[in-house]
Amino acid sequence: MSTRLLFLLSIITFISPSISTTCTSNANSNTGFRAYLRHIDANRGLHKHEIISRAVQRSSKRVKTLFSTSKITTTSTNPVASTRILVRPSEGEYLMDLAIGTPPRPYSAMIDTGSDLIWTQCTPCVLCVDQPTPYFDPLASKTFFRHTCSSSFCQALDYPLCFSNICVYMYGYSDGANTAGVLANETFTFGISSNNVTVPNIAFGCGNLNEGSLFNGSGMVGLGRGPLSLVSQLGPRKFAYCLTYFFSPISSPLLFGSMANFNNTSAITGPVQSTPFIINTALPSLYYISVIGITVGKTRLPIPASAFALNPDGTGGVIIDSGTSINYLQMDAYNLVKQAFQTQVNLSMVSNDNFGLDICFPWPPPPFVTVKIPSITFHFDGANMTLPELNYMLYDGSTGLYCVGIGPSTDGSIIGNFQQQDMYVLYDLENGMLTFAPARCDQM
Repeated sequence: MSTRLLFLLSIITFISPSISTTCTSNANSNTGFRAYLRHIDANRGLHKHEIISRAVQRSSKRVKTLFSTSKITTTSTNPVASTRILVRPSEGEYLMDLAIGTPPRPYSAMIDTGSDLIWTQCTPCVLCVDQPTPYFDPLASKTFFRHTCSSSFCQALDYPLCFSNICVYMYGYSDGANTAGVLANETFTFGISSNNVTVPNIAFGCGNLNEGSLFNGSGMVGLGRGPLSLVSQLGPRKFAYCLTYFFSPISSPLLFGSMANFNNTSAITGPVQSTPFIINTALPSLYYISVIGITVGKTRLPIPASAFALNPDGTGGVIIDSGTSINYLQMDAYNLVKQAFQTQVNLSMVSNDNFGLDICFPWPPPPFVTVKIPSITFHFDGANMTLPELNYMLYDGSTGLYCVGIGPSTDGSIIGNFQQQDMYVLYDLENGMLTFAPARCDQM
């Protein structure tokens, strides 16, 4: 273990508040609240093609390790990475506002359906990165308590460390970001100021050793299926979001617990459909669903069942993910989709190096050439998702190319957030179902 990490542990013991011996779960409560999401590149003065290019680049990095089940050992001089960690996907695409502690201190954090831990940077900061808000100070809060090594939340960590009966966590992400510190309990405040909700006893990581980029945020909020995620710590265990148009200045609603429902039918514009989640024991935190086919235009593609199958070793399968922008398809399925567009679109297909996409067409079409972009329908177990053109076509104004927002994957497939625009999506962990419907998200 590195000198810096040992120094961190000694500091933690010396100045941190007392250890929590009892932790009350919120899982059986009836907590419900509304928060709002904003895209990490919103209000930064970027052109549309720049926002898309940055999002695709982040997604490309994320997809490379999202399905990885390998654990790594490193001899890096990095004080965090010098201990074995499970590498998780890199950061997500949307930020939510919250407050931590008593009195509450405001923070913005990135949401991620691909991981579980909630964490922010804390003082004393042995190694921290820039963030838009001050680091959280545990000594300034009346409700901060550390977890003991025997607590159920500590045992839920992949690699819990124990020092003087203090639970120490270490988390690593695929883009090189890392965080390490104390696993603690704290009071969190969620929602908008006129109707916020205060929830005690939320387990979170108080990070004193951190590296990487927080992309205009001050931490992470894991929304995965594991016991440390925010949705698992609240009750009932469900959440929903409705992502507004990618370039819209209007924030996207995020609802938890009892507020995550389909009671607000006035904003729903199409049929409500459901498909069951599939559990991958190798990656139990991710949201796997069953895709049984794809139709492009009026043609059901002859995609083999093996393309979307979840294999016994945990590879393959299909996940729905908030932190990946575009869709990624297993190579066999991707090649058939590419071939279908090449056949059905009356234009020459080219690649777009700016976006890193291969299914692109010169746009606008030449004079007197009639071009119809075919629709795409994803067929799930018990449901069909037919996408509007805005949800899968990307225009690059810098190159004059119109691209299908789908990339190839050498492992499993991903349904990204761009496909989920103007769609109300509900994750019901209690009943193991994903429910969705087209909606006017700016009116919810």
